[in-house]
Amino acid sequence: MASPQAAVNRAGRALLGVALATVLSAGVIVGAASLWFRNAVYVDRGLPVQQTDVIVPRGSTFAQVVTVLRERGVLQNPLAFRLLARLRHVDADVKAGEYRFPAHQTSDEILQRLVRGEQFAVWVTIPEGYTAHEIARTLSDRALGDASAYDHLFLHDGGVTLGGSRTVNLEGYLFPSTYLIPTDDRPDGVAKLLVGQFRRELPRDAEARAKALGRTVPDVVTIASLVEREGKADEDRPLIASVIYNRLRLGMPLEVDASIEYTFAEHHDVITKRDLEVDSPYNTYRHTGLPPTPIANPGKASLDAAFEPAKSDYLYYVAKPDGHSAFAKTLQEHDANVARYLK
Repeated sequence: MASPQAAVNRAGRALLGVALATVLSAGVIVGAASLWFRNAVYVDRGLPVQQTDVIVPRGSTFAQVVTVLRERGVLQNPLAFRLLARLRHVDADVKAGEYRFPAHQTSDEILQRLVRGEQFAVWVTIPEGYTAHEIARTLSDRALGDASAYDHLFLHDGGVTLGGSRTVNLEGYLFPSTYLIPTDDRPDGVAKLLVGQFRRELPRDAEARAKALGRTVPDVVTIASLVEREGKADEDRPLIASVIYNRLRLGMPLEVDASIEYTFAEHHDVITKRDLEVDSPYNTYRHTGLPPTPIANPGKASLDAAFEPAKSDYLYYVAKPDGHSAFAKTLQEHDANVARYLK
């Protein structure tokens, strides 16, 4: 009969054998997983089967990027791709834009291209109310060309023909929106893109509407630019447009502060008495009628307001603290609004 100690020894050897088997099995699993991961991200070049362009929308999560890549036939193994990004802590570093992936890329190469931002087209947002000069700087900041080249093109190389009238330059006709712009595009190509979008945003019957208002299409776009810079709330824009048309009809100076500011090199928080004395065609306190060009690039709401202004007898407006405007028919009413809202 075996001694109790021998039994303990046999049990110990059995447990050790189980432990060794478990370790060996875990090692095999880890080794297999490592081999799978290595092949999936560094070796496998099955996709894409041909050069493929992929747009990564602005604001996309990494999961959404992976979905787009899979749907476009760029990724062979989405799980391995996610793990690679997680291990490198770069899953939040993918740049939006349009990418061109050569055929037969590894997941590693695809991820590096996305993180480095090797787009051949980038997203650019042009805010409503930006001047041509501000747009030029925005495009230059995105490495899409020299700001001075854009300035010259936008402001000195001629305009566009609208409703039979030729504009002085492109100020006012570079539509504010978000664009996907090729990184190798020339300034004239970018200008064509922005102006083309402007034409699409105009009312289809823009020329007829302008004629009914007693104006040319460029006149109405100039009015839209004034509305853009003067208004904050979209629902107020048709009324602001009505004030401008009413003053034009009566031969009153428009007295638009934003028009004076258009000629300043830097923003002025307050228009001073000295500013009002500047003898410029954009000084709508000293000169009646419209300024010679738009003073900004209006968005859709301002364009619509200028082509279809509200019907009113208002001749004055003043900004209220809540972003809306207070309107008045008489100077006395306007002075009361100023006293109330501009304390």
